[in-house]
Amino acid sequence: MSLSTTPPAAPLPADIDAPASAMPPVVAWSRAVAVGSLLGLIVLGLAWELVLAPTGNRTLALKVLPLAVPLVGLLKNRMYTYRWVSLMIWLYFIEGVIRAAGDRGISAWLAGGEVLLCVLLFTACAVHVRWRLYRAHALATATADAAAG
Repeated sequence: MSLSTTPPAAPLPADIDAPASAMPPVVAWSRAVAVGSLLGLIVLGLAWELVLAPTGNRTLALKVLPLAVPLVGLLKNRMYTYRWVSLMIWLYFIEGVIRAAGDRGISAWLAGGEVLLCVLLFTACAVHVRWRLYRAHALATATADAAAG
């Protein structure tokens, strides 16, 4: 028998990779911020290396290619993608910190923007994963309580 008599506040998704429409507002918001900041990093990286402050023969623009890979997973709401993006993004954070400290002029400001977008993306991924795992645990607990009671 369950000690808690209050039902869950909202319907819980049955699948950990459920569509965004079944997710609470916090999860939908964190998904939008994650996708937006990832797109921002792609646009910033391309604009930085091709137009705003190009370096050498502009091959550093290729650094944004790995950022395009997780975009599909974030849009499909894949939990695994949110987890590994939160680890991969630190490579771009390190690049931004090094270039912000070593570059001058507009390049230093662009590097600061990269750092800000990386922190925003990491935070959105962390919130997204935490809330989805919380909801999955709540669903499992509610199911177990219903089966027991």
